[in-house]
Amino acid sequence: MIAYSTVGVNDMARSIAFYDAVFAPLGAARETTSETWTGYRRAGDRGRFFLTRPFDRQAASNGNGAMLAFLADSRAAVDAFHAAALGHGGVCEGPPGVREGMDPVFYAAYVRDPDGAKLCAFVRT
Repeated sequence: MIAYSTVGVNDMARSIAFYDAVFAPLGAARETTSETWTGYRRAGDRGRFFLTRPFDRQAASNGNGAMLAFLADSRAAVDAFHAAALGHGGVCEGPPGVREGMDPVFYAAYVRDPDGAKLCAFVRT
């Protein structure tokens, strides 16, 4: 149902370094790069993810309660996503682990990107 999503960024180069690193373990790669738009996609997926400078030219900010979640292929990929985020300016919002009360088992990690956007990588086992 979702064709694409965007996250506002304040420093495109810093954000590209962060997202190149965190998307690699999830099998997604950058396919477009410009001063105002940078896009990522996983082979076979129709949906795309874009970094963008806000159209109104104001600083990028994030909504309270907003989060993007990305499906991983394995727990190892979730772990690698989390490690890459922390190694590239991200902040931990919940370390990799099983989240209770979910069936099937929900293994997830939560981070904030360098501009404060909340992200999750997860796998159901």
